[in-house]
Parts: sequence; C-alpha cells; structure tokens
Amino acid sequence: MRGSNAKVTVGICVKNSELTISEAMQSVINQDFPHESMELIVVDGCSQDNTLRIIRECLKKTDMRTKIFHENEGLAHARQIVVNNANGEYIVWVDGDMILTKDFIGKQVEFMEQNPNVGIAKGKYASIKEGSRENVVATLENVEFLLNTMFEGETNSKVLGTSGCIYRISAIREIGGFDSCIKGVGEDMDAENRIREAGWSLHVAHAIFYEMRRQSWKSLWNEYFWHGSGGRQLFKKNWQVFELYKMLPPIAIMAEFLRIPSAYRLTRRKVVLLLPFHYAFKRIAWFFGFVRGASEKSSSKRTFTQCFNINVFVG
Repeated sequence: MRGSNAKVTVGICVKNSELTISEAMQSVINQDFPHESMELIVVDGCSQDNTLRIIRECLKKTDMRTKIFHENEGLAHARQIVVNNANGEYIVWVDGDMILTKDFIGKQVEFMEQNPNVGIAKGKYASIKEGSRENVVATLENVEFLLNTMFEGETNSKVLGTSGCIYRISAIREIGGFDSCIKGVGEDMDAENRIREAGWSLHVAHAIFYEMRRQSWKSLWNEYFWHGSGGRQLFKKNWQVFELYKMLPPIAIMAEFLRIPSAYRLTRRKVVLLLPFHYAFKRIAWFFGFVRGASEKSSSKRTFTQCFNINVFVG
C-alpha cells in the first residue's frame, strides 16, 4: 500500500451489523472532507453474518485508502488495533449503526484544529432522518441521547462514548491507548478518564450524526445487560469513573422526571413522559449484568493490573 498523508483515520469496529452497516459505510464514503486526507480502518469482530461482505461491496465505490483487520478478543482490543495502525492526526469513531451528516468529519477536524487543548470532541446526536418510523423504545433512547449532547462546549461527562467522537491521536497514545483487558464494554469510559487526567479537555462540538436505535425492549435489555457485565471489570479497575449516586433508583428516576420538560421542548412528543420508566428499565438491566459479571471467573491467569500494565502503545 502506498504511503499515507491522511489527516483523519476513520475507525469502524463492527460485529454482526448486516442490517445497518451499509448506511453507516455510505455516510463515511459520502463525506465532503477530501478523501486523499482520509483513511478507513475496519476491525471486524469475526462477524457471523454478511457484515464483512457488505463492507467490501461498499469499499468498491470509494478511492479512500482502507485496511481491514479481524479480531476476536473484544472491543477494547479492536479499538487498539485502530490506534496502532492509524496514520492520521485524528481518529473519528463510527459504529456500525451510525449515520454521519455529510460535513461531519470536516466540522470535527476544524474544531480540533482550532482547539489544540481538546483530546476528545463528541458530535451531537440528532433524531433519525425525517419520515422514518420509530417505535417507543427507539424514540425514548433517541431522546435520552439528544439530551446528553444538548449543550456544546467543555463537558465533565464520564460517559461520552466513542460513537461520533473524534480523538486526537497524540492524546490516546500518550495515555497508552485502550486497555485491552477490559472485555465487553467500558474501554471508552476508561480512556476518557485517563485522557482527562493527562490534562486534555473533552468537549461536545457542533457536528451532527444519527444512530439507528434498538427496536424492542428485549434488545434494549440485552444491550444494557452487556454494558453492566463489562462495567464490572471497569469498576474493579477504577470505581471512581462511575457516578454511583446517579444509579440509585430514587435519584435516577427523579433526575429523569426533571428532564421531561427539556425533552418535550426538543420533541413535542408526549412519549417523553415514559423517560423515567425507560431509564429505570436500563439501570435494572445494567445492574443484573453487573452482578452476572461479578459472578463470572476470569479465564485469564494474569491479574487485571498486570494485564493493564503491559497494554502500552509503542510509537
């Protein structure tokens, strides 16, 4: 492969996303940011469906430099593969169920260029494209994330997540990259916390993206159960990244009630009255996942601390 002069690396870590990956890929290909200044790194988690075939078909339609890797060790490991192989100054993280607006990458890069102290900038969620049909579950989940990125500027949020984020390469490499010992989820919270501790600021910037949400209560339960199970490992490593008081049922439900007026102003939909129930449902799923994660014995003989210490990026 010829040498790269990429300013931006688009990192897509994906697994079994055949229903949504085509739109996600197309939104990357359609970016108005110069393709000669972009590269795409796809890490497939050994998908068992048509995800990889769809990705390869999409890539036939672009002149963007691409690399495809395969892994089966977890999301943190997949993200570290992107970090290790990126030639860009920035990484824009795109999930398999995301849709970027055409100017998303351009706006994110412009923001980072103008703010050299920022390590991570999160884009802003928007409701899925007009005319699409959403059920109650997807609508409530969308509203929740809309509220989380309402305000632009520096943020103290400990749960930005990677989706729709742009990372400064120097910031993520400075802190040793993602911790591959975190299985499941939580690698993003851990990285955000360490980047902030290293002196970088985290922001919400004005670049819009969409996510295709879960369509059933069962799938939502499974997602947050998985989050809770992965959260156990992160809690063991550094419990301070969690705002535990916000997870207490009375406080969490009251906080959601207080968000209803803002949610209604944003959407003008009465379904937002269900936000407290929706949030409680997710927290319960997370709690059961957390308990399940605590009861499972690690298959690795190394301790968590030992594992973390060897996971250091070598430039």
